[in-house]
Amino acid sequence: MTVAPPRTPRRAWLPVALTMFAIGWGANQFVSLLVAYRERSGLSVATVDALFGAYALGLIPALLVLGPISDRRGRTPVLRAAALVSLAATAVLMIGDLWALYLGRLLAGLASGAAFAAGSAWVEELSSQRWDPGAREGAGARRAAMSLTAGFCLGPVVAGLLAQWAPAPLVTAYLPHLVVGLAVLVPLWRAPETVDPARASPAAGSPLARLRVRSAADPRFRRSVAPVAPWVFAAPAIAMAVLPGLVTATTPGWTVAFSALIAGVTLGTGFAVQPTARRIAAASPRRGVAVGLGAVVVGLVAAAAAAATQSPWLVLPAAVVLGTGYGCCLVAGLLQTQRIAAPGELAGLTAVYYALTYVGFAAPVLLALLAVLVPYWALLLGAAALATLTLVVAVAPREPEVSAP
Repeated sequence: MTVAPPRTPRRAWLPVALTMFAIGWGANQFVSLLVAYRERSGLSVATVDALFGAYALGLIPALLVLGPISDRRGRTPVLRAAALVSLAATAVLMIGDLWALYLGRLLAGLASGAAFAAGSAWVEELSSQRWDPGAREGAGARRAAMSLTAGFCLGPVVAGLLAQWAPAPLVTAYLPHLVVGLAVLVPLWRAPETVDPARASPAAGSPLARLRVRSAADPRFRRSVAPVAPWVFAAPAIAMAVLPGLVTATTPGWTVAFSALIAGVTLGTGFAVQPTARRIAAASPRRGVAVGLGAVVVGLVAAAAAAATQSPWLVLPAAVVLGTGYGCCLVAGLLQTQRIAAPGELAGLTAVYYALTYVGFAAPVLLALLAVLVPYWALLLGAAALATLTLVVAVAPREPEVSAP
């Protein structure tokens, strides 16, 4: 099913990783603009939360459909289309009308779903000994996670700073992504394909059956990966979309910039810890999960303290620890997923993994709904207790850990 590697240039994985970086930028630039849309466009909290969630409506179906398709048809068409749709999403968001915001968020989700599974699998394949003899074990998972996190980090930071101080802020904030997205197109079109559709196993059964990923039923995936996955993005979503909104009374005049700062701190920390997270998870997947979820628990407790005191100075350390948990959990989950995936199902199982991680993006909406009954600090302590329970379940010894292939 895979293509025999020709004489490829060194770092053949880099154009693919840069494309994931650009699409991650476009996907997350909206996060630091949530406060700006509330303050300057008059959108309600409920509407902004709905716009935040509209992204997942496009992302999860695209992940589950296009991940398996890229395993059979190739990585190239899926990621090229994703790069173009990501640019279109940003152009639509710049229109600024409510219908355009919903459509732009939906398109950004579609682009991300198309890119993250196929792109992660492509980077992993181009980082294997077959294509990159000098790559160390786990390099593909680390490269994919770091490129995605770097885009997630820089997108909201740049957009938020522009939205705070630039003219026409809710248009200008999107311009950098258009530049970044256009810049990666030429290198992407030259990236080598790793899947040969002519050699793929013929798919049998109905169209729905052909999208089935059998590796998702593997007990190792169901017991050790799936329960942890929602915390991957629940942790940074709480840090970025919930905590800045709880301290707006103490950040007058720079609320949008503070939101951008917290996004940068959260995801910047997640980016910085990933090399260490790869080493830990490569040596012991269970230990990698324990470190990641342990950080999530501590971060949620710190977030509860910040919510109780409404102190921006407590939001900062909470963001650091939640970002650490995000980075560690993401790398550990990707590495385990890539080890568990059956031949021909790498992108498909990666798609299932990412779909489960994006369930965590519902955390801010769920907390907002419950906050009418229970204060945020109590909800965050409850989330910490739930994360602790997940940690116990995920690291409970049942069978030998997933070994490297």
